[in-house]
This record gives sequence, structure tokens and C-alpha cells, in this order.
Amino acid sequence: MPIVVNLDVMLARRKMRSRELAERVGITEQNISLLKSGKVRGVRFDTLARICEVLECQPGDLLEFRPGPDDPPDA
Repeated sequence: MPIVVNLDVMLARRKMRSRELAERVGITEQNISLLKSGKVRGVRFDTLARICEVLECQPGDLLEFRPGPDDPPDA
């Protein structure tokens, strides 16, 4: 179940750097980097909410589901 993180796209649209987002959200820049690369297993809802608040977006703007060739079709 591949989930694609589009955080880098939203940062570019808002003309904001990862460092600024990290400071405003209250997490480390390294955690922002891990989130952008999709190398995290999960994200806390309160962190996601703060990111959405700072970037003025919805969670769906940041996360996208892209089914892969091995994913079963909907029943």
C-alpha cells in the first residue's frame, strides 16, 4: 500500500524551506527530511495537523495513495 508524501511540493508552493517548517511546527529538520522522503512508518495526527496549519493545506494535499501493480483491485 504505497503512500506518497507530497510535502516537498507543498513547501515549494508556499515558498518555504524545511528549516522554517520544522521551527514553526516544533519538530527537527531531520524529521521533516525523513517525512519528505517517505522513510517514516507513521506520523502523529497532532504533527500532521500542525504541518497543515502552517502550510494552510489539508492532509490530502500532503499524502496520496498510489496503488502498485501488486495491490489487489477493489472488491
